[in-house]
Amino acid sequence: MTQLLYGERIARNAELHLGAFAAIYDATHAKILLVCRADNRKWVLPGGGMERGESLSECCVREVWEETGLQVEAGQLVGVYSTPHRVVAYSDGRTRQTISFVLEATIVGGDLTTTEEMSAFGYFGLSDLPTLNLSDHHAERIHDALRNRTSPFIK
Repeated sequence: MTQLLYGERIARNAELHLGAFAAIYDATHAKILLVCRADNRKWVLPGGGMERGESLSECCVREVWEETGLQVEAGQLVGVYSTPHRVVAYSDGRTRQTISFVLEATIVGGDLTTTEEMSAFGYFGLSDLPTLNLSDHHAERIHDALRNRTSPFIK
């Protein structure tokens, strides 16, 4: 089991972990696809950790496929998240500072389905978010993606 720990520059001695996540919008661009993790029942953007030898966009495409059954094309960068004031702590004592990239993604094929990792999915707008059990470190990313900024940002 993992937990999030917060503190001033807490990530100073943590491992770095890169990840890519997809902002997949509905036709109106007012709602975004979220998936519910099977292990902790938290709602998140589809995506995950980058593997050695793959590009950021390849990571995004692979993770979306594994988690949703959708084939996507990764597009414009929405934002980069790299706070040094939060780490993911693992039961074995390891800690990781996550550096997460959110990319806009367009569905090009596949069928949206639940998987071993994800137990539910849906499209949600800003007004829906207070009713969802959002993952703490995804909440900011989800809110930012739904604000439809015109240029990418770094946080």
